[in-house]
Amino acid sequence: MFLRLLSIRTRLIAAFILLLLLLSTVAAIGSLQIARVQFNANDLGTNWLPSTNALASIRATANEARRATLRHVIEESVPGKQAQEEALAKAEKALESEFSTYEKLISSPEEKKLYDKMRVIWDAVVLEDRKVLELSKAGPEQSAQARGQATGSATQVFTDFMDVVGQDIALNQEGGRKATEQAEKDYHLALYLLGGLATLAVSLGAVLAWAITRSITEPLHMAVSVADTVARGDLTASIVVQGRDEPARLLGAMRDMNGKLREIMASIRLSSDSIATGSSEIASGSLDLSQRTEQQASNLEETAASMEELTATVRTNADTAQQASKVASAASASAAEGGQSVALVVHTMQDISQASRKIAEITNVIDAIAFQTNILALNAAVEAARAGEQGRGFAVVASEVRALAQRSGTAAREIKELIGANLEKVEQGTQVATRAGEQMGRIVEQVRSVDTMIGEISSASAEQAVGIRQVGEAVSQLDQMTQQNAALVEQSSAAAGSLEQQAASLAQIVSTFRMHPEHGASHPAAPRAANVQAMGPRQALPAIQARVSPARGQPQVKEEEWAAF
Repeated sequence: MFLRLLSIRTRLIAAFILLLLLLSTVAAIGSLQIARVQFNANDLGTNWLPSTNALASIRATANEARRATLRHVIEESVPGKQAQEEALAKAEKALESEFSTYEKLISSPEEKKLYDKMRVIWDAVVLEDRKVLELSKAGPEQSAQARGQATGSATQVFTDFMDVVGQDIALNQEGGRKATEQAEKDYHLALYLLGGLATLAVSLGAVLAWAITRSITEPLHMAVSVADTVARGDLTASIVVQGRDEPARLLGAMRDMNGKLREIMASIRLSSDSIATGSSEIASGSLDLSQRTEQQASNLEETAASMEELTATVRTNADTAQQASKVASAASASAAEGGQSVALVVHTMQDISQASRKIAEITNVIDAIAFQTNILALNAAVEAARAGEQGRGFAVVASEVRALAQRSGTAAREIKELIGANLEKVEQGTQVATRAGEQMGRIVEQVRSVDTMIGEISSASAEQAVGIRQVGEAVSQLDQMTQQNAALVEQSSAAAGSLEQQAASLAQIVSTFRMHPEHGASHPAAPRAANVQAMGPRQALPAIQARVSPARGQPQVKEEEWAAF
């Protein structure tokens, strides 16, 4: 599995970076699309709608000027004509102001062209109105000509002017319609993009959470299983290490520990068998010594040689016990290092938990941003409602922005829930690693107990070497101390029985561990049969690593008795 080739830290950092990139992409695209919608809304509110309103005002004011001209022709009284002239002048002045206002709103060459044409035609309309007014003021005799002028060329020029104004209004209305359509397209595009990216982020986050959790928990479960197996005394488990992450290193350390334990227990088992063999031979030697009391004088030299061989064997046994004690100490140190590795895994899982909490805080910030966007959109909708009919399009855009912000908040909360679930799984992994650390602690205690027992066996072997050396010194005086041989033989038999009991106890302890046949095979030597007539040289006993304490209630060999002997 590719994830097992990466460390847990690298794995989580890569996953969080990928999710953050997706969230940043969602936020960037959302901001871009909102900006485009805002641009189209601003274009509609600051260009097309004001231009349309200005043109409508121009058309209304032009109609007022036209009505004033026609009323001037119809009006017969001088005050009435003066009132219409004032109305016409007022309308023309207002129209000039409206022309100036509209000119500032022109945003395209086509619109500028229509505006220039409009001004030219309006100038012609003003000239025609002046002619009509001159004829109207000339008197009743010119009334018919004034009416003809007003309904003839003046009407035609005014109609042309209104046509141009209508074309300009249609142009601005078309621009507003296109801006509205573009804003709607941008909104739907933003909706699709944000929905798709949010779905992708959620799916990818779920897949990453599942894959990373599985890559961490599976090897930890395996490590716990191995620790349980070792705790039950079964050292035959086969540990397969895959990957280069922290759990893989933990499994590798446990595999090495398991192998070392197998080697140590195999050595202890062989040593216990050697102790049993040695104790049997000591008992057999004591029996030989009892049977040969009458032949001590003739067999003294042979007995002394045998004791020298036995002394060398026990010395070798003590040296081997010291070496086995060193091996047990090294195994204890290895087990302690395994416990430290598990503690490091626990610390790493705690760091992962803290990083997950920080991601949850970032998601809260995104949710808050979506909430603020929703509030701003609501305020914009309220302002659009105040604007009335002119702000209806802007209100639609504001409501859509608000809906978009709500969906963004919902997506952020869903991501937060997924991160919370991931945090719970990481905490479960921390608990599993903690239990594995406790198991390693118990293994360390068991190895230390084995080390203590081996130290006791080593001390007992040293004591045996001292005792046998004293026996060798006493053998040289056997010809003078035959009357005390019976008591000494009884004491030697008691010591041999105690040694055999301790060897059996050690063998029983070691038998609780299951090992492969090639590691645990033992071949105890059969006790040597007593030979009254002749006794060949004894073989050196195998070296052992143990300390055998005399059994309670058994006779002890004292310094005073050896001195008396």
